[in-house]
Amino acid sequence: MAADPDLPRARQWVGEGNYQAAYELLLPFEVSAKADAEFNLLLGEAALRTERAEQAKIFFERSLAASPSSVDAHLGLGRAYLALGDYASAKIEFETVLRFDDLPTDLHQQAEIYAEAARGYAEGKRLLASGYAILGGGNYRASARGTIPEAENDRFFAARVGGNLNYELADGYALNGSLDYRFRDYDNANRRNDSDLRWNGAVSRNVGEGNWAAGLRGRVSYRGDGQYRNDFVLYGNYRLRLDPDNQVTVGAEIAQRRYPTGPLRERTRNIAGLNGSWTHALLDGKASFTLDGFAGREFNTQRPDGDANFFGLSPRLNFTISDKLGGFVFGWWQNDRYNVELLGAPGDSLVGIGTRNDNLYEVGGGLTWQFAPRWSLNPEILYIHDQSNILAANYSSTEIWITLRWDF
Repeated sequence: MAADPDLPRARQWVGEGNYQAAYELLLPFEVSAKADAEFNLLLGEAALRTERAEQAKIFFERSLAASPSSVDAHLGLGRAYLALGDYASAKIEFETVLRFDDLPTDLHQQAEIYAEAARGYAEGKRLLASGYAILGGGNYRASARGTIPEAENDRFFAARVGGNLNYELADGYALNGSLDYRFRDYDNANRRNDSDLRWNGAVSRNVGEGNWAAGLRGRVSYRGDGQYRNDFVLYGNYRLRLDPDNQVTVGAEIAQRRYPTGPLRERTRNIAGLNGSWTHALLDGKASFTLDGFAGREFNTQRPDGDANFFGLSPRLNFTISDKLGGFVFGWWQNDRYNVELLGAPGDSLVGIGTRNDNLYEVGGGLTWQFAPRWSLNPEILYIHDQSNILAANYSSTEIWITLRWDF
């Protein structure tokens, strides 16, 4: 037996897809070469491809211990978690390297999409991509709108298309981009149809168990009668894997929300904010809980209520019922405190002269049934309630819809 493992030959066999031969070549040196990053990476890949996921997990962990910023080892470990059915830990591990937006709501599908990109990277690809197309319909019911007490029922058709790109560079750097277009057509001719284009471009870098990103994102929304809303956001964040079951993220952003023309122009404002989140894997990776927190200030605006401070929280639970069925529930709350004192109008809860104070709530959930590879049906419900001491700002609605999604 040779004194050292034949890494060039093992590398060749892994590259050719001869994983069993590579596994048999390397396994006798498991103890003597356990501190060698490349040895464990190759042996982990060979073990994973020959359905030895538990062993592969150990070998990828050893590779990361020797080389903490190894993109290959991070993505390999994520694939090993997925093969073991630990979807939440797999997603956390993948996100030390990859950044995809607008993934399906199902935790298993999220991990599968990341895993497909990770397999591509293991096979030598550096441009990693995912895309989706969504069609569906539903019903929108506004139960109260300011001073208008009558309920309103509108059916709608919805369509959405988008995708993500990660281009992996040297030394853990990557270029990230995403594009998302959404359209909603209402049966009610008196209601404007919604049209919304969102884009994002960033540079990220994997460093050990963390991932830094800085970028620019934006949004163009049609507001009816030839009016648009344009958002531009400069942001940065840091995502850290604390352990297989926990991930934290902190970030900051500065934005402008611009209404270029028309009566909404006075709502143009700048926004500065801080945000953070914690994700925890549950039920052996079959579920995950995420808690988001945020705070900031809106300023440089001409709206009557003036500048505003805001803060809020958003919990979310994603869970897997079976390999084909998953679901989610979430809540969202934001408090807005404005700084211009106004005289309350009839119906307002302001006493004399005071400032506007809003509490905004959203509660929703849904299921995802993956009835065929890359295809899923998604029924969802969303309840919105805006509570304000200004009567005209009060609002509540319920939306129910079902969509067909294709991921490619």
